[in-house]
Amino acid sequence: MSEAEPKTVEPMWPTGASEEYVAARLELAKAERALRDRIEEVAAARRRMPRGLLLDQYAFAEGPADLSGAEPVRETALRELFGEHRTLVVYHLMSHPDDDEACPMCSMWVDGFRGVAHHLAQHTGFAVIGKAPLPKLRAWAVRRGWSGLRILSSHGTSFNADLNAERANGDQRPMISVFTAEGEAVRHFYSLPANFLDDSQRGIDLFSPVWNVLDLLPGGRGEWYAGNDYA
Repeated sequence: MSEAEPKTVEPMWPTGASEEYVAARLELAKAERALRDRIEEVAAARRRMPRGLLLDQYAFAEGPADLSGAEPVRETALRELFGEHRTLVVYHLMSHPDDDEACPMCSMWVDGFRGVAHHLAQHTGFAVIGKAPLPKLRAWAVRRGWSGLRILSSHGTSFNADLNAERANGDQRPMISVFTAEGEAVRHFYSLPANFLDDSQRGIDLFSPVWNVLDLLPGGRGEWYAGNDYA
């Protein structure tokens, strides 16, 4: 095929689709490609971020890997969560110390992380850290079936407040953070909360397959647009 010849487009529609549908789908495909390119541009800009803050030597309460057991409980330093890796991803679970249940939305995110944890482990350390006391966190983890994840409590530490994963009134913020190891020190690299600078939501939606699949549906995430006649 010469450079002048257009590349054949493989259909993304069933045989017999209307010309109107095909034309609209091709325009949408261009927008989807542009979105992909923009996502990659943002990811590259993220990787170029200047060095972040060196953090204190935080220690968290952690129980045994088997969630059915409660003992022994040990102190685990933030640096230990890296394991053999030089990076660590932490999901800040919204779990207020006074609540017996964690945020249901956050829990859905962690449900998804659990399913891919063994893939993540090939590249980075990963942990879920909440502010509630460890027994509450582990009880919730059992209910959700979070076996295989490291579940730790930051109760009694300033970790959440220092990372701004907690508001001044004690409310917890949904957030994901990335850290890097420098010898025995830990440096903050990046945090992404669920709310953008203008306080609009969906900041971490890319990390949930649930929302991304629902966005493919005619009604989206439960919103029903005027004029749609899909059943």
